Amino acid sequence: MKIKDRAREWWRTLSRPSRHLSLGFLTLGGFIGGILFWGGFNTALEATNTEEFCVSCHEMRDNTFAELRATIHYSNRSGVRATCPDCHVPHEWTHKIARKMQASKEVWGKIFGRIDTREKFLAHRLELAKHEWARLEANDSLECRNCHAYRFMDWTRQILRAVQVHSVALEGNEYTCIDCHKGIAHRLPDMEGIPMLFGAPLERDVGRNSFRRESFMSE
Repeated sequence: MKIKDRAREWWRTLSRPSRHLSLGFLTLGGFIGGILFWGGFNTALEATNTEEFCVSCHEMRDNTFAELRATIHYSNRSGVRATCPDCHVPHEWTHKIARKMQASKEVWGKIFGRIDTREKFLAHRLELAKHEWARLEANDSLECRNCHAYRFMDWTRQILRAVQVHSVALEGNEYTCIDCHKGIAHRLPDMEGIPMLFGAPLERDVGRNSFRRESFMSE
């Protein structure tokens, strides 16, 4: 009986706390609770925003991450490299949250094994790539521009073709990085019927430790 009475008392307190607890206590409790919630939420958010988390699934580890390791964005003379979230998760908090919510669909695909084999991954590769290309086109290649700034490019260290294309493509607002640099970190899907600006991805001609020529061909 005492247990039931205590349970009822607790329920009355929880359901109408203002009748049983002081305003100061509620304010302090809410403040502390908010800090604990925010700390836990932010910790969980950052834990899912690491390369280790991304490649913990074999779908990513055995496919896209394996390809990234062959590029200049993974290994280069300066040791500066891009990780999965650097390119695929917006840095601004509001956009990051929106992307995390969108990723719930990817979790659903993981649970039901949509791309749990190499064959399934290749079958969906073009669809997956188009989604990411569209995202980068919509935000003007924001993740690229977090590291690369047009106004700080040293034209003397670029080949002539790169200088010509960059001077045309980046000075105005008509083009964005992903329009030409679709194959910069992962192999391209079958590009038949998909137009490429200025003839081809720059990496095919530049050859600066991005994929070797054959890597741009579909498997």
